[in-house]
Amino acid sequence: MKAIRIGYWVSTIIISAMMLFSSYAYLTKDAVREAFHHLGFPDYFRVELAIAKLLGAILLLVPGIGRLLEWVYAGFFITFISAFIAHTASNDPVPNRMMPLIFAVLLLVSYITYYKKLPVKALAN
Repeated sequence: MKAIRIGYWVSTIIISAMMLFSSYAYLTKDAVREAFHHLGFPDYFRVELAIAKLLGAILLLVPGIGRLLEWVYAGFFITFISAFIAHTASNDPVPNRMMPLIFAVLLLVSYITYYKKLPVKALAN
C-alpha cells in the first residue's frame, strides 16, 4: 500500500509541476508563442490552455474534490493526446512527439494509483 501511495504522489507531483511550468512558459516565453504559431494555433488558445493547465495542476493536488478530479484527468489526457497529434501533423522531431505520450502514461499512473490508494468505502460513494 505504501508503494502505491508513493507512486501516486510522485506521478501526480511530476504532472502538476510540468503543467505549472508549461502554463508559466505559455504566458511568458516568446519561443512558446512561436511554437504555437508553428503548430497553427492562435494566441488566444495559448492563453486559454495556460489558464486551464494552471487550474488543473492546482486541482490535481487538492484532496477530496470528487468528480471534478475526473474532469482534470480527462482534460489533461485530451491535452496530451492533442499535443501528440499537433506535433505529428507539423512534422516536428520525434522527441517533441513522444513527450506528450510519456506524460500521458505518467498521468495514467497517477489516475490508476489514485483509485488503488482509496479505501473501498470511498469508492462506493
